[in-house]
Amino acid sequence: MSMAAPGRGIERTLREMFGDAGVRGWLHVAELHRPTAAVTVDADEAVLMGSVYKVPLAVAYGRQVDAGVLDPGQRVTLPPQDRLPGPTGISQLRDEVSMSLRDLVVMMMSISDNAAADAVLHHVGAAAFDDTCRALGLFRTQLNDGAAGTLARLLAETGAQSVDAAMARIADNDRAVPPSVYDPAWATSTTPAEMARLLRAIWTDEAASPDSCAFVRRTMALQPWQHRLAAGFPYDEVAVYGKTGTFGVMRHEAGVVELADGRTYTVVVFTQAARADRRLPRADSVIGATARAAVEHLRGRE
Repeated sequence: MSMAAPGRGIERTLREMFGDAGVRGWLHVAELHRPTAAVTVDADEAVLMGSVYKVPLAVAYGRQVDAGVLDPGQRVTLPPQDRLPGPTGISQLRDEVSMSLRDLVVMMMSISDNAAADAVLHHVGAAAFDDTCRALGLFRTQLNDGAAGTLARLLAETGAQSVDAAMARIADNDRAVPPSVYDPAWATSTTPAEMARLLRAIWTDEAASPDSCAFVRRTMALQPWQHRLAAGFPYDEVAVYGKTGTFGVMRHEAGVVELADGRTYTVVVFTQAARADRRLPRADSVIGATARAAVEHLRGRE
Protein backbone atom coordinates (compact mmCIF):
# COMPACT_ATOMS: atom_id res chain seq x y z
CA MET A 1 0.00 0.00 0.00
CA SER A 2 1.06 3.58 -0.65
CA MET A 3 -0.84 4.71 2.42
CA ALA A 4 0.05 4.53 6.11
CA ALA A 5 -0.93 1.65 8.37
CA PRO A 6 -4.65 2.59 8.68
CA GLY A 7 -5.01 1.85 4.96
CA ARG A 8 -4.27 -1.85 5.45
CA GLY A 9 -7.99 -2.46 5.95
CA ILE A 10 -8.95 -1.31 2.46
CA GLU A 11 -6.24 -3.44 0.88
CA ARG A 12 -7.57 -6.50 2.67
CA THR A 13 -11.13 -5.62 1.60
CA LEU A 14 -10.10 -5.25 -2.03
CA ARG A 15 -8.23 -8.55 -2.05
CA GLU A 16 -11.33 -10.22 -0.63
CA MET A 17 -13.48 -8.62 -3.33
CA PHE A 18 -11.14 -9.91 -6.04
CA GLY A 19 -11.14 -13.36 -4.47
CA ASP A 20 -14.92 -13.49 -4.23
CA ALA A 21 -15.11 -12.69 -7.96
CA GLY A 22 -12.68 -15.50 -8.78
CA VAL A 23 -9.83 -13.28 -9.97
CA ARG A 24 -6.34 -12.17 -9.04
CA GLY A 25 -6.36 -8.39 -8.94
CA TRP A 26 -3.91 -5.52 -9.27
CA LEU A 27 -5.09 -1.97 -8.53
CA HIS A 28 -3.97 1.63 -8.35
CA VAL A 29 -6.47 4.37 -7.51
CA ALA A 30 -5.29 7.88 -6.69
CA GLU A 31 -6.45 11.46 -6.45
CA LEU A 32 -5.52 13.20 -9.68
CA HIS A 33 -3.91 16.26 -8.12
CA ARG A 34 -2.56 14.52 -5.02
CA PRO A 35 -1.14 11.25 -6.32
CA THR A 36 0.41 10.30 -2.99
CA ALA A 37 -3.17 9.82 -1.75
CA ALA A 38 -3.53 6.38 -3.28
CA VAL A 39 -4.91 2.93 -2.68
CA THR A 40 -2.89 0.13 -4.24
CA VAL A 41 -2.86 -3.64 -4.53
CA ASP A 42 0.39 -5.01 -5.99
CA ALA A 43 0.54 -1.93 -8.20
CA ASP A 44 4.24 -2.27 -9.01
CA GLU A 45 3.96 -5.78 -10.45
CA ALA A 46 4.28 -6.17 -14.22
CA VAL A 47 1.11 -7.48 -15.89
CA LEU A 48 0.24 -8.31 -19.49
CA MET A 49 -1.96 -5.32 -20.40
CA GLY A 50 -3.79 -6.28 -23.59
CA SER A 51 -5.42 -3.35 -25.34
CA VAL A 52 -4.53 -0.91 -22.57
CA TYR A 53 -1.33 -0.44 -24.62
CA LYS A 54 -3.44 1.72 -26.93
CA VAL A 55 -3.36 4.54 -24.35
CA PRO A 56 0.43 5.09 -24.48
CA LEU A 57 0.22 4.53 -28.24
CA ALA A 58 -2.32 7.35 -28.53
CA VAL A 59 0.00 9.58 -26.51
CA ALA A 60 2.97 8.68 -28.73
CA TYR A 61 0.83 9.57 -31.76
CA GLY A 62 -0.06 12.92 -30.19
CA ARG A 63 3.56 13.75 -29.43
CA GLN A 64 4.52 13.03 -33.04
CA VAL A 65 1.69 15.25 -34.28
CA ASP A 66 2.95 17.97 -31.92
CA ALA A 67 6.44 17.61 -33.38
CA GLY A 68 5.18 17.79 -36.97
CA VAL A 69 6.31 14.24 -37.72
CA LEU A 70 2.79 12.95 -38.41
CA ASP A 71 -0.10 14.57 -40.26
CA PRO A 72 -3.34 13.65 -38.48
CA GLY A 73 -5.27 14.10 -41.72
CA GLN A 74 -3.11 11.67 -43.68
CA ARG A 75 -5.29 9.11 -45.47
CA VAL A 76 -4.56 5.48 -44.64
CA THR A 77 -5.97 2.63 -46.72
CA LEU A 78 -6.41 -0.79 -45.16
CA PRO A 79 -7.05 -3.69 -47.55
CA PRO A 80 -8.90 -6.62 -45.95
CA GLN A 81 -6.12 -9.16 -46.44
CA ASP A 82 -3.59 -7.14 -44.42
CA ARG A 83 -5.71 -6.27 -41.39
CA LEU A 84 -5.09 -7.54 -37.88
CA PRO A 85 -7.88 -9.81 -36.55
CA GLY A 86 -10.13 -8.46 -33.84
CA PRO A 87 -13.70 -8.61 -32.50
CA THR A 88 -14.65 -5.03 -33.34
CA GLY A 89 -14.43 -2.36 -36.01
CA ILE A 90 -12.41 -2.53 -39.20
CA SER A 91 -11.28 -6.09 -38.49
CA GLN A 92 -14.85 -7.24 -39.10
CA LEU A 93 -15.28 -5.48 -42.46
CA ARG A 94 -14.81 -7.24 -45.80
CA ASP A 95 -13.98 -4.34 -48.06
CA GLU A 96 -11.11 -1.89 -48.34
CA VAL A 97 -11.27 0.91 -45.77
CA SER A 98 -9.72 4.37 -46.06
CA MET A 99 -9.73 6.99 -43.33
CA SER A 100 -7.50 9.58 -41.71
CA LEU A 101 -4.79 8.63 -39.23
CA ARG A 102 -6.60 10.72 -36.62
CA ASP A 103 -9.83 8.76 -37.13
CA LEU A 104 -7.92 5.48 -36.82
CA VAL A 105 -6.82 6.63 -33.35
CA VAL A 106 -10.46 7.33 -32.47
CA MET A 107 -11.40 3.83 -33.62
CA MET A 108 -8.63 2.14 -31.63
CA MET A 109 -9.44 4.07 -28.45
CA SER A 110 -13.24 4.11 -28.56
CA ILE A 111 -14.07 0.54 -29.64
CA SER A 112 -10.58 -0.96 -29.19
CA ASP A 113 -10.21 -1.67 -32.91
CA ASN A 114 -7.16 -3.92 -33.36
CA ALA A 115 -6.79 -3.26 -37.08
CA ALA A 116 -6.86 0.49 -36.50
CA ALA A 117 -4.33 0.21 -33.66
CA ASP A 118 -1.97 -1.87 -35.78
CA ALA A 119 -2.11 0.76 -38.54
CA VAL A 120 -1.49 3.56 -36.04
CA LEU A 121 1.49 1.69 -34.58
CA HIS A 122 2.88 1.21 -38.10
CA HIS A 123 2.88 4.99 -38.62
CA VAL A 124 4.00 5.96 -35.11
CA GLY A 125 6.71 3.29 -34.89
CA ALA A 126 7.84 1.14 -31.99
CA ALA A 127 10.81 3.43 -31.32
CA ALA A 128 8.55 6.45 -30.81
CA PHE A 129 6.33 4.38 -28.50
CA ASP A 130 9.35 3.42 -26.40
CA ASP A 131 10.69 7.00 -26.43
CA THR A 132 7.34 8.27 -25.18
CA CYS A 133 7.28 5.78 -22.34
CA ARG A 134 10.80 6.64 -21.26
CA ALA A 135 10.17 10.38 -21.47
CA LEU A 136 7.16 9.98 -19.18
CA GLY A 137 8.95 7.74 -16.69
CA LEU A 138 7.25 4.52 -17.75
CA PHE A 139 10.35 2.36 -17.57
CA ARG A 140 8.53 -0.95 -17.09
CA THR A 141 6.02 -0.46 -19.89
CA GLN A 142 7.06 -2.49 -22.92
CA LEU A 143 5.44 -2.86 -26.33
CA ASN A 144 6.81 -6.15 -27.70
CA ASP A 145 5.17 -5.49 -31.09
CA GLY A 146 1.75 -4.70 -29.62
CA ALA A 147 -1.31 -6.79 -30.47
CA ALA A 148 0.30 -8.20 -33.60
CA GLY A 149 3.23 -9.57 -31.62
CA THR A 150 0.97 -10.93 -28.89
CA LEU A 151 -1.20 -12.78 -31.39
CA ALA A 152 1.81 -14.12 -33.29
CA ARG A 153 3.33 -15.52 -30.11
CA LEU A 154 -0.05 -16.94 -29.08
CA LEU A 155 -0.23 -18.89 -32.34
CA ALA A 156 3.29 -20.17 -31.83
CA GLU A 157 2.68 -21.21 -28.21
CA THR A 158 -0.64 -22.96 -28.84
CA GLY A 159 0.20 -24.46 -32.23
CA ALA A 160 -3.16 -23.26 -33.55
CA GLN A 161 -3.72 -22.47 -37.22
CA SER A 162 -5.79 -19.32 -36.67
CA VAL A 163 -6.33 -16.64 -34.05
CA ASP A 164 -9.88 -17.89 -33.43
CA ALA A 165 -8.58 -21.40 -32.84
CA ALA A 166 -5.86 -20.12 -30.52
CA MET A 167 -8.34 -18.07 -28.49
CA ALA A 168 -10.64 -21.10 -28.23
CA ARG A 169 -7.66 -23.13 -27.06
CA ILE A 170 -6.89 -20.81 -24.13
CA ALA A 171 -10.62 -20.53 -23.30
CA ASP A 172 -10.85 -24.29 -22.69
CA ASN A 173 -10.95 -24.95 -18.93
CA ASP A 174 -10.10 -28.62 -19.50
CA ARG A 175 -6.75 -27.93 -21.19
CA ALA A 176 -3.64 -26.46 -19.64
CA VAL A 177 -2.53 -23.15 -21.10
CA PRO A 178 1.20 -22.79 -21.84
CA PRO A 179 2.49 -20.65 -18.94
CA SER A 180 4.29 -18.25 -21.28
CA VAL A 181 0.95 -17.10 -22.76
CA TYR A 182 0.39 -14.85 -19.73
CA ASP A 183 4.02 -14.07 -18.97
CA PRO A 184 4.50 -10.27 -19.05
CA ALA A 185 8.13 -10.75 -20.03
CA TRP A 186 7.23 -11.63 -23.64
CA ALA A 187 4.02 -9.67 -24.14
CA THR A 188 2.87 -6.06 -24.11
CA SER A 189 2.99 -5.27 -20.41
CA THR A 190 3.06 -2.55 -17.78
CA THR A 191 2.36 -1.97 -14.09
CA PRO A 192 -0.79 -0.36 -12.66
CA ALA A 193 1.36 2.32 -11.07
CA GLU A 194 2.86 3.29 -14.43
CA MET A 195 -0.52 3.44 -16.14
CA ALA A 196 -1.76 5.66 -13.31
CA ARG A 197 1.24 7.94 -13.89
CA LEU A 198 0.41 8.11 -17.59
CA LEU A 199 -3.26 8.93 -16.96
CA ARG A 200 -2.26 11.73 -14.59
CA ALA A 201 0.09 13.13 -17.25
CA ILE A 202 -2.72 13.05 -19.83
CA TRP A 203 -5.18 14.80 -17.53
CA THR A 204 -2.68 17.49 -16.48
CA ASP A 205 -1.47 18.15 -20.06
CA GLU A 206 2.02 16.90 -19.26
CA ALA A 207 2.01 13.87 -21.58
CA ALA A 208 1.88 15.94 -24.78
CA SER A 209 0.56 19.34 -25.90
CA PRO A 210 -2.75 20.49 -24.35
CA ASP A 211 -4.50 19.85 -27.68
CA SER A 212 -3.14 16.33 -27.99
CA CYS A 213 -3.95 15.49 -24.36
CA ALA A 214 -7.48 16.82 -24.84
CA PHE A 215 -7.83 14.60 -27.92
CA VAL A 216 -6.80 11.49 -25.98
CA ARG A 217 -9.22 12.38 -23.17
CA ARG A 218 -12.04 12.80 -25.68
CA THR A 219 -11.39 9.41 -27.26
CA MET A 220 -11.47 7.76 -23.84
CA ALA A 221 -14.84 9.39 -23.18
CA LEU A 222 -16.22 7.70 -26.32
CA GLN A 223 -15.69 4.15 -25.10
CA PRO A 224 -19.11 2.43 -25.08
CA TRP A 225 -18.35 -0.40 -22.66
CA GLN A 226 -20.23 -0.06 -19.35
CA HIS A 227 -19.57 -3.47 -17.78
CA ARG A 228 -16.24 -2.78 -16.06
CA LEU A 229 -15.11 0.56 -14.61
CA ALA A 230 -18.33 2.41 -15.45
CA ALA A 231 -20.39 -0.27 -13.67
CA GLY A 232 -19.06 1.03 -10.36
CA PHE A 233 -20.22 4.58 -11.04
CA PRO A 234 -23.68 4.32 -12.69
CA TYR A 235 -24.68 7.95 -12.35
CA ASP A 236 -25.25 10.60 -15.02
CA GLU A 237 -23.39 13.21 -12.97
CA VAL A 238 -20.23 11.08 -12.81
CA ALA A 239 -17.95 11.15 -15.87
CA VAL A 240 -16.00 7.96 -16.58
CA TYR A 241 -13.19 7.85 -19.14
CA GLY A 242 -11.70 4.46 -19.86
CA LYS A 243 -9.78 2.02 -21.96
CA THR A 244 -10.39 -1.67 -21.55
CA GLY A 245 -7.95 -4.49 -22.19
CA THR A 246 -8.90 -8.13 -22.69
CA PHE A 247 -6.81 -11.17 -23.50
CA GLY A 248 -7.88 -14.65 -22.48
CA VAL A 249 -8.35 -14.66 -18.71
CA MET A 250 -7.07 -11.09 -18.41
CA ARG A 251 -9.69 -8.34 -18.02
CA HIS A 252 -8.54 -4.78 -17.37
CA GLU A 253 -9.52 -1.16 -17.46
CA ALA A 254 -7.51 2.03 -17.02
CA GLY A 255 -9.33 5.32 -16.77
CA VAL A 256 -10.34 8.43 -14.89
CA VAL A 257 -13.43 9.08 -12.78
CA GLU A 258 -14.69 12.64 -12.32
CA LEU A 259 -17.27 13.02 -9.55
CA ALA A 260 -20.05 15.59 -9.50
CA ASP A 261 -18.20 17.68 -6.90
CA GLY A 262 -15.18 17.97 -9.22
CA ARG A 263 -12.94 15.52 -7.42
CA THR A 264 -11.08 13.37 -9.92
CA TYR A 265 -9.32 10.02 -9.60
CA THR A 266 -7.05 7.96 -11.80
CA VAL A 267 -8.11 4.33 -11.76
CA VAL A 268 -6.24 1.26 -13.00
CA VAL A 269 -7.59 -2.22 -12.29
CA PHE A 270 -6.08 -5.34 -13.86
CA THR A 271 -7.47 -8.83 -13.25
CA GLN A 272 -6.67 -12.44 -14.10
CA ALA A 273 -9.53 -14.91 -13.74
CA ALA A 274 -9.15 -18.40 -12.34
CA ARG A 275 -11.43 -19.76 -15.07
CA ALA A 276 -11.02 -19.32 -18.82
CA ASP A 277 -14.70 -18.84 -19.72
CA ARG A 278 -15.18 -16.05 -22.22
CA ARG A 279 -18.12 -14.66 -20.23
CA LEU A 280 -17.52 -14.06 -16.54
CA PRO A 281 -19.75 -11.14 -15.50
CA ARG A 282 -18.40 -11.05 -11.95
CA ALA A 283 -14.84 -10.78 -13.24
CA ASP A 284 -15.90 -7.75 -15.27
CA SER A 285 -18.01 -6.03 -12.61
CA VAL A 286 -15.41 -6.41 -9.84
CA ILE A 287 -13.30 -3.87 -11.73
CA GLY A 288 -15.89 -1.18 -11.11
CA ALA A 289 -16.71 -2.43 -7.62
CA THR A 290 -13.12 -2.31 -6.37
CA ALA A 291 -12.53 1.05 -8.05
CA ARG A 292 -15.56 2.50 -6.28
CA ALA A 293 -14.50 1.04 -2.93
CA ALA A 294 -11.05 2.60 -3.33
CA VAL A 295 -12.47 5.99 -4.34
CA GLU A 296 -14.89 5.98 -1.40
CA HIS A 297 -12.02 5.12 0.94
CA LEU A 298 -9.98 8.04 -0.35
CA ARG A 299 -12.94 10.41 -0.03
CA GLY A 300 -13.43 9.29 3.55
CA ARG A 301 -9.85 10.24 4.39
CA GLU A 302 -10.10 13.78 3.03
